Amino acid sequence: MADMPPILVAEEDFNRLTTLIEKQGDSDIAEGLDDELSRATLVPLAEMPEHVVTMNSKVRFKNEDSGQEQELTLVYPHEVGSGDGKISILAPAGSALLGLSVGDSIEWPIRGRNNIHLKIINVTRQG
Repeated sequence: MADMPPILVAEEDFNRLTTLIEKQGDSDIAEGLDDELSRATLVPLAEMPEHVVTMNSKVRFKNEDSGQEQELTLVYPHEVGSGDGKISILAPAGSALLGLSVGDSIEWPIRGRNNIHLKIINVTRQG
């Protein structure tokens, strides 16, 4: 997990996510999210720059391997439901997106598959 860009995480998101990790118990996904949070700089949500991915942000990103663009809203697991266009923070790519800024790229390992390379194109903050 070298060359990870620095990330900003809203204090409010950090607190909720820490609780979520504790409820997950011992899982690889929770551990990956915990690793992400451990390198985060915490900022009050009200002071978070608009171009940074927070919980409930709509994120447009490009898979640099396939050239495919996607737009997903980063949500808590209970908000995924059947709605399309949402990604759980507990999904590998979901936790990879948190705290990144427009223009950041990240390599994210997926068990049993090749790493994916994502580049943030746009962030729209909800509410």
